[in-house]
Amino acid sequence: MDWLLWFSAPDYQLARIVLQRGVAVLFFIAFLSSLNQFPALLGERGLLPVPEFLEAFHRLRRPTLFRWGYTDRRFRWMCGAGLAISGLLVLGVPQLGPPWVPLLAFLALWGLYMSIVNVGQTFYSFGWEMLLLEAGFTVAFLGSDQSPPPTAVLIVTAWLVFRLEFGAGMIKIRGGSEWRNFTALYYHHETQPMPGPLSRQFHLLPKRLHRAEVMGNHFAQLVVPFFLFAPQPLATVAAGLIILTQLWLVLSGNFAWLNWSAIVLAFTGVSDRVVHAALPFMPIRYSSAQWADAAAASEGARDGVWSGGLLTGGLGEATGSPGDVFAWAWAAVALAASIFLAVLGYWPARNLLSTRQLMNASFNRWQLGNTYGAFGSVTKRRVEIVVEGTLDDVPTDDAEWLEYRFKGKPGEPGRVPRQWAPYHLRLDWLMWFLPLRTVHEEWFYGFLFKLLEADPATLRLLRADPFDGARPRWVRVRNALYEFSTHEEFRATRQRWVVTPMRMLIRPVQLKDVA
Repeated sequence: MDWLLWFSAPDYQLARIVLQRGVAVLFFIAFLSSLNQFPALLGERGLLPVPEFLEAFHRLRRPTLFRWGYTDRRFRWMCGAGLAISGLLVLGVPQLGPPWVPLLAFLALWGLYMSIVNVGQTFYSFGWEMLLLEAGFTVAFLGSDQSPPPTAVLIVTAWLVFRLEFGAGMIKIRGGSEWRNFTALYYHHETQPMPGPLSRQFHLLPKRLHRAEVMGNHFAQLVVPFFLFAPQPLATVAAGLIILTQLWLVLSGNFAWLNWSAIVLAFTGVSDRVVHAALPFMPIRYSSAQWADAAAASEGARDGVWSGGLLTGGLGEATGSPGDVFAWAWAAVALAASIFLAVLGYWPARNLLSTRQLMNASFNRWQLGNTYGAFGSVTKRRVEIVVEGTLDDVPTDDAEWLEYRFKGKPGEPGRVPRQWAPYHLRLDWLMWFLPLRTVHEEWFYGFLFKLLEADPATLRLLRADPFDGARPRWVRVRNALYEFSTHEEFRATRQRWVVTPMRMLIRPVQLKDVA
């Protein structure tokens, strides 16, 4: 069945391996992150309880398995299923069978995680949630080791990478002037939501290098993505440039699995032959001729047994054979899914050309064919929310106020920021948004209430409880300006942050005030 090879890309075996297993790894991390944090944030006794959300929006239009009721127990079973399925995909077990096995596995992950995202409210409102869902749905149609990767699916995956990169580039050009005058990186490393261990070193680079960073970012996001659709080796070079720029972002900060998603998806442009030419120790698994030989070798097999490393149900040559039927069916499924995704791409394409470009938006209830983008403007100052409690009866300024410590959010001036990505600390991320919006949010008052209760599940979200599980009498909220220390300041004080207290945002409250 030589016609089948016309729809296939035998030279993209490495791309399929990285795409499928990489996306599976990201799903595994997403389910693990949810398992550890969701019950405290959104569970039956969470800050924004899902049962109350479902009751208030009983006509919730977005699909979720929790439509028929939520319990923490049911949620944990779903996460367990997600971890098991994604783990098997990482090991490559479903990929050993017919193409429909990894297809069903990825669609199960997509459905399970979409059920979580659609009730996750503000804690699941980040762009990388919909990116993971769309990536999981797309790579589901890449098939298994039984047949070459479908060309059409690789093309729509490249279109997903294009939307991710080009959309982010355009949102910057249309956003703050700091991106157009190349000064954005004067501030970004210091003011990003969750700095990493090397963020201070990046921030202290000379300004000429910061301007070079911005120019490199514009080139990587506004020019390079077009070459993903170019002939080889240009497509592989373009993919490599995207991967390198994303690794730069991985080193300089914590952005959950956003950068890792871009790295994994960029492999859609990587050709086995180009990789082998640059790295001869990397083997080429199958060429077009070898796939054709494998199909011919399996011509006489009609019962789907394993033969020569290929399941004969994957490729066949004799008209009317089981292999022929399966090959036709799978080619039709992959092509139909690609056309479906291409049609959904109309709305994000129109958004890219719009002067009122939306950032991280979905145009349908299934969160497919989304538009992406981040950091259209850069915050110039880092203002941190500081939450403190006291055991004293009278909450005066002279009382002993002790600060709650977060895992990823900056706190102690001398502490080195930790590397958390691709793991996602949802509470810490939302704490960054409070100074940009308001501290008077429902979930934040729920958080203060849980601290006054010394709720164990909530306290496990923190790095340090200053009261060792005891209930504070009062809590209060203030803010402070955080700036990275210069080399001279660090040598003098050994402090990585210069902290300047600002003002009181929420005066001392006790349990009866918040309840």
